[in-house]
Amino acid sequence: MRRFDQSYAEMKAALDQGRLGRALVMHNFHRNVETPAADFTGAMAITNSAPHEFDVARFVLGVEFAAISAFQPRRSDAKVAPVVMVLETADWQLVNIEINNNAAYGYDVRAELVGELGAISMNAPSYSKLDANLRQTVGYDADWRRRYAEAYRRQNRAFLTFVRTGEFAAIAADAWDGYCAAVVGEAGVRALIEKRRVAVDMAAQPTFYRDN
Repeated sequence: MRRFDQSYAEMKAALDQGRLGRALVMHNFHRNVETPAADFTGAMAITNSAPHEFDVARFVLGVEFAAISAFQPRRSDAKVAPVVMVLETADWQLVNIEINNNAAYGYDVRAELVGELGAISMNAPSYSKLDANLRQTVGYDADWRRRYAEAYRRQNRAFLTFVRTGEFAAIAADAWDGYCAAVVGEAGVRALIEKRRVAVDMAAQPTFYRDN
């Protein structure tokens, strides 16, 4: 779904048009108010939340991941702490991802792509600012629904077009993209548990995907 979000569309366009030069680093963070379950773990953050970032970073950069490292700080309570990942692409770029499922203050997703000639960062929609009591404040939503509502609509429209015409949207994810995200997630869990850099080993892409 992130592939259909306007922020990432503009980020990819800036890179593809050469306005950033060669991509060097992509920064991402994904924060939720709280975990959906008391037994949520750091490994689940990698396999449940992070695949959004795995897929959209791979889509924006147009490259595969070669290795992943994962780290987790210690909180002062029993809640699951953030997971921070550093991914290396096959083209020698870096992608860092923070997944914080207990950020408390609100739902917050941001991204920045840094290239040799410039950088582009996501502006999350904010419909108002409140000025009162000598302060200016911007509110956060409690979850993803308003932030990504239009991206879901675009994705759904693309799917309906596919149903009617058989034309698969050029930016849509297919089963191979899902497989890639799953393999990166599994490598990330090993990196977190084993406290080491883990290679991302994917099978050769079937010719079916390359020819269609």
